[in-house]
Amino acid sequence: MSSLRNTEMDASGFVLLSDFVPGIIQEIRYYSTYNFIGERIDGYEEPIALLTKEAARALKVVAGEMNAQGYRLKVFDAYRPAKAVRHFELWGIEDLDLKMKSFFYPDIEKQELFQRGYISSRSAHSRGSTIDLTLFDMQTGKEVDMGSPFDYFSELSHPDCRKITDEQFENRMFLQRAMTRNGFLPIDCEWWHFELENEPYPDTYFDFPVSQESLKR
Repeated sequence: MSSLRNTEMDASGFVLLSDFVPGIIQEIRYYSTYNFIGERIDGYEEPIALLTKEAARALKVVAGEMNAQGYRLKVFDAYRPAKAVRHFELWGIEDLDLKMKSFFYPDIEKQELFQRGYISSRSAHSRGSTIDLTLFDMQTGKEVDMGSPFDYFSELSHPDCRKITDEQFENRMFLQRAMTRNGFLPIDCEWWHFELENEPYPDTYFDFPVSQESLKR
């Protein structure tokens, strides 16, 4: 297990995302107990999103484009400390801890979450330029229907899955086009996950806590 090796504690290149995108909605799942583990995750000291300055600037453009079309961005996770990834790994060893299985991975075994790449020993999130998000429809007051919820570990969450309605698929593509147009790259197993292509710290994994205090040090 390597997620805590060679980590960086300097948060000087990071910003509070809400400072860059004031209208952004934040539902930081790993600060809450409503996530695939069912408890607050190590390193999440406040329910806020931190991101590198470069990623935050790019996301601000996305937010502006979406606002003009009646949507707001809703963020579930951004920078993720390496210790949080370690928390995921340790949870993976506990074979009997399945309390959130029916909500987040009903169709696959817990061990498969790691084998299939839904969870790994190192996360792009720890490099600080990766974001998990969806769209919020300002007219309906609801999240846009993407065909599966955030962190639903299933083929249904693959961006190109066609076992969903045409409208749900187009909603995913609408989000994906906005993100890729502004420098983010999708991945093949999570419709909500995007990584800044020209990320400033491609080889650095950070481990400072998710807190405003981290930005002041």
